[in-house]
Amino acid sequence: MKVIKKINNNVAACVDDNGKDLIAFGRGIGFPRTPYQLNDLSKIDMTFYKLDPHFQILLDEIPEDLMLLSVEIVQKAQKKLAGRLSPTLVFSLADHIQFAVKRLKEFKEMKILFSQDIAQLYPKETKLAEEALSIINASLNLTLPHSEVTNIAMHFINSRTDVTIDEEAQAVEERIEIITQLIEQQLNIVIDRDEFNYQRFQAHIRYYLKRLSSGETFIDGNKAILQHLRAAQPAVYQAAVAIMDYIRQTQDIVQSDDELLYLMVHLNRLYEKSGGRAAANHD
Repeated sequence: MKVIKKINNNVAACVDDNGKDLIAFGRGIGFPRTPYQLNDLSKIDMTFYKLDPHFQILLDEIPEDLMLLSVEIVQKAQKKLAGRLSPTLVFSLADHIQFAVKRLKEFKEMKILFSQDIAQLYPKETKLAEEALSIINASLNLTLPHSEVTNIAMHFINSRTDVTIDEEAQAVEERIEIITQLIEQQLNIVIDRDEFNYQRFQAHIRYYLKRLSSGETFIDGNKAILQHLRAAQPAVYQAAVAIMDYIRQTQDIVQSDDELLYLMVHLNRLYEKSGGRAAANHD
């Protein structure tokens, strides 16, 4: 394998022996001066052919240590889960770890609660998520809350490629599309359904709907955080309220301010990544 271009110290653009382009992950493969011939393929942890440009952007946005941490966790999960995992789990999990660390620093009073429902339905994924959380906390010298087990488990569950979609799951996907259209109308934006930031938002809404339908309380919020976000992003607040109204009307589920806060945090993230804040500044 020939290493063509350094992306960072542990990720590089390469060409395999058949002349095909790929992105390779491996500790230290970006250190030597490029281009060079890499003969010891045991240094390679993962390879990605035809990597989506959105994921290449994430390589610049996410710190190297978090990417390597995600690679380590996904490799362990691949060995222990019988079904196949989507290769893009490395990117979505690293992105989640980065967000969880940021949330710990910025929203200390906001706590996502552990889901007993998820733990009972998906014991293997939950056990793996517990191990992953221990690795994350030890590696980053942090104490992310135990509720992160549920979030990490959901990443494993959503990335399973051997899971068939039943009627209930299909109904959830239809609701997510309606919610997406509501967001576009409320915020006057066009959302690229194939873009990574939207796929990340989808996963959070899927999780939100799942926990609402099970009747579980899943967030212990803080009114001060909600008021801060409401004042900072009134358009996002109105969009979140519109989503809650839709869910109340179609599923007869009344949501609290804590659920509103959860929606706002993830909707605001999607809005900012879609250039919403920049657009607001030009109004």
